[in-house]
Amino acid sequence: MAVKLKALADPVRLQLFSAIASHEGGEACVCDISDGVAVSQPTVSHHLKVLRDAGLLTSQRRASWVYYAVVPEALASLGVLLGADIRMGVTA
Repeated sequence: MAVKLKALADPVRLQLFSAIASHEGGEACVCDISDGVAVSQPTVSHHLKVLRDAGLLTSQRRASWVYYAVVPEALASLGVLLGADIRMGVTA
């Protein structure tokens, strides 16, 4: 869990993770989400690799594009963890 939280600690990665999780169809390619962040496309790709390596995203190549999707189990475990923090009165 620490690896996942560390990956999401970066504001750009958190923004990308959120964009993919809320994207229509539950998946997105770099071209779908790179306009919403203030970093270059290669930097977006690097951040997505970090999220994938942390087990938060899966990737699938389709022709010349790579599509990313949130791992449902990772999202569920983060929800459980954050829910526990809220119940315990922990705030950021």
